[in-house]
Amino acid sequence: MKEDFSNYINTNVFKAISTQTSALNTESYVIGGYVRDLLLERPSKDIDVVTTGDGIELAKNVAKALNPKLKVNYFKNFGTAQFKYKGIDLEFVGARKESYNRDSRKPVVEDGTIEDDQNRRDFTINAMAISLNEHNYGALIDPFGGRNDLESQIIRTPLNPDITFDDDPLRMMRGIRFATQLGFHIEDETLTAIKRNRKRISIVSKERIVDELNKIMMSSKPSIGFILLDRTGLLELILPEISALKGVNIVNGVGHKDNFLHTLKVLDRVVEHTDNLWLRWAALLHDVAKPQTKKYIEGQGWTFHGHNYIGSKMIPRIFRRIKLPLNEKMKFVQKIVNLHMRPIVLSEEEVSDSAVRRMLFEAGDDIDDLMTLCEADITSKNETKVKQYLANFRLVRQKLKEIEEKDAVRNFQPPVKGEDIMEIFGLKPCREVGDIKNSIKEAILDGVIHNNYDEAYSYMLEKAKEMGLKPLK
Repeated sequence: MKEDFSNYINTNVFKAISTQTSALNTESYVIGGYVRDLLLERPSKDIDVVTTGDGIELAKNVAKALNPKLKVNYFKNFGTAQFKYKGIDLEFVGARKESYNRDSRKPVVEDGTIEDDQNRRDFTINAMAISLNEHNYGALIDPFGGRNDLESQIIRTPLNPDITFDDDPLRMMRGIRFATQLGFHIEDETLTAIKRNRKRISIVSKERIVDELNKIMMSSKPSIGFILLDRTGLLELILPEISALKGVNIVNGVGHKDNFLHTLKVLDRVVEHTDNLWLRWAALLHDVAKPQTKKYIEGQGWTFHGHNYIGSKMIPRIFRRIKLPLNEKMKFVQKIVNLHMRPIVLSEEEVSDSAVRRMLFEAGDDIDDLMTLCEADITSKNETKVKQYLANFRLVRQKLKEIEEKDAVRNFQPPVKGEDIMEIFGLKPCREVGDIKNSIKEAILDGVIHNNYDEAYSYMLEKAKEMGLKPLK
């Protein structure tokens, strides 16, 4: 006996689809992610409807029945149509079966049955459908045991996984993303098939791959996804710089931490405090240059000098290759990676006002994000050491607050501008103007003078005198 889910779809939207389906003498089903999330009791605002008739015609009729003013967007070449109704995105498509050319993700599409449509789905949990037809309204159509897989928290393909992934290699990334988002386990045969077919990822566009990466990054525990990417061999193909962080070198019995596992721990810790995708990317990439800068020095152990600076220089190349935006978001990641050692160094030493001023000046409005990453970066197994670091960080945060209130150096511009210096001393743009302006900035950051015009003006006169310059008046 088939389960009845009619109570779950007892809304005017589904009733309208059912009525218009009957009027067109066809069949229709809600399918895929909406059904999965319905059974998981997760909110979903995307409804995919498959019909054995014309998807565009059904969409137009349903939209008209719900509200004659609704605008339907349709794509004749693909036989799909969509519209938004009360915050819900509805998409309609005719049932189809697909065949693939090995050199492309784009399938050859033919009209098909609901069974054909379910066969082409990526995973069993996404292949379930609920009937919207009058004679069995609300019946769950689940030919591959997706309901049981949901309860067992398993990701597996409906058909042979090698064929599934060979046909559309993006499904490998999607499987790992679903496992990460839902906390599910990828069934062994399916996971092994991802490993076997990993090189097929080369035919997938970088934009589609990075879209899946971003969804993994925005999950509650991204490390799950990156460990699966590593286990299947996809990580070294997509982000070889992160894969290169793996492993521990030992010299004279002295080893360093596994920077791959450390990075994932930092990423998960950052996720607990922010929804900022780009701060999460900064966490993933904060130690990206450690393999290049790794060096064993007798008496000191392992060092990674300059890995923050070199890492920041690597960011544009990585972003360009994987098709992440080359704009202020990239610059933010660069900045955080470059500065991420600064608060840690401060927390190891006596915190001077001057050092805090400089960090606040360089970090500007991103200071809170920088501190969030740096606190997440404390992953030592020595609990006493961790407590000491965190206590010192609290002191740094307090100093930041006090100095910002007192000196207003976040994003500050020197009170005496270059134009003022040129006018006062009758100079054209030259090195001396830049030297005076820079000396004023350094004096403020060092606490020699306060951040105000009068003190900056007096300091300018002193510096100009030392350089043999006199004001015109």
